[in-house]
Amino acid sequence: MKNTSPLDLANIKTYSIQERSSKVTPTTFALPHAAGSSFLEFIDHLPKQLKAGDLLLLADLIVEARRQQKPVIVLMGAHVIKVGLNPVLLDAVQNGLITGLALNGAGSIHDVELAYFGATSEDVAEGLQNGLFGMARETGVIINETIHRGAASGKGYGELLGERILADAPPYQAFSLLAGAVHHHCPITVHVALGTDIVHQHPNADGAAIGLTSYTDFKILAGQLCQLQPGSVVLLFGSAVILPEVFLKALTVARNLGHPAHGFATAAFDMISHYRPRVNVLQRPTATGGRYFELIGHHEILIPLLFAAVKEKLAGAR
Repeated sequence: MKNTSPLDLANIKTYSIQERSSKVTPTTFALPHAAGSSFLEFIDHLPKQLKAGDLLLLADLIVEARRQQKPVIVLMGAHVIKVGLNPVLLDAVQNGLITGLALNGAGSIHDVELAYFGATSEDVAEGLQNGLFGMARETGVIINETIHRGAASGKGYGELLGERILADAPPYQAFSLLAGAVHHHCPITVHVALGTDIVHQHPNADGAAIGLTSYTDFKILAGQLCQLQPGSVVLLFGSAVILPEVFLKALTVARNLGHPAHGFATAAFDMISHYRPRVNVLQRPTATGGRYFELIGHHEILIPLLFAAVKEKLAGAR
């Protein structure tokens, strides 16, 4: 029969809490916000715990990277544009907080539509029913003709579109990341998977030109990654597959050619934790040194908070 007698705890060993290392003390607590106080006071009063602490530490790393003129590269999906963050990112480009931008194909489409028409993002379910999803004529004409005509120039997909927007000066150009990046001499690349974008459905799509210019952008991004070093930062905003895969290959190229692209920090921002961002951007690239951050939440809240914190900290450091 099994022994069911209660265990005697009389000889249990204990020790004083004064001898123990504790993770939580009032020094890490949040402070309540005072109406009318500054944003810098607000972020300084966030708890020094978990993701709030990570957000502030990441802001510090970006500040230090730019003070030392080290790269801060942003890889981003289209959702970031759709939730209205182009002005925040354009401000970061203009103020030198970002040294390079990489978009997926959908990101370039939303950016172009915003620049020319001040509107983007259609009702996919409705358009799918009658076969008209993605068939807006002007979008296909602008993007596909630009890429077809510019492919022989040796320029990348992102630069070609940015230059086209600057040349046409459409009514909403001020909201375009492509145009703003080109204007401020910030490399902007577009990484296209053939068949994933609505402009590939149009009769004037040139697969060879799309492939050539996007491949040029892959090599441009790889060149930027050659500059990564301890103190650099790579930020991934809302791309679950395309940009994590492109980043992993471009980083491999940089290291294969002997560049010391190790020891930098990476961060992924998204609404859930995805496999490829976690493994390809956070864990594998920093396995030989550096650190990573995963911040889960809505882009329209977290990304403005991050760049506002960076600007405040930079201003305070001057």
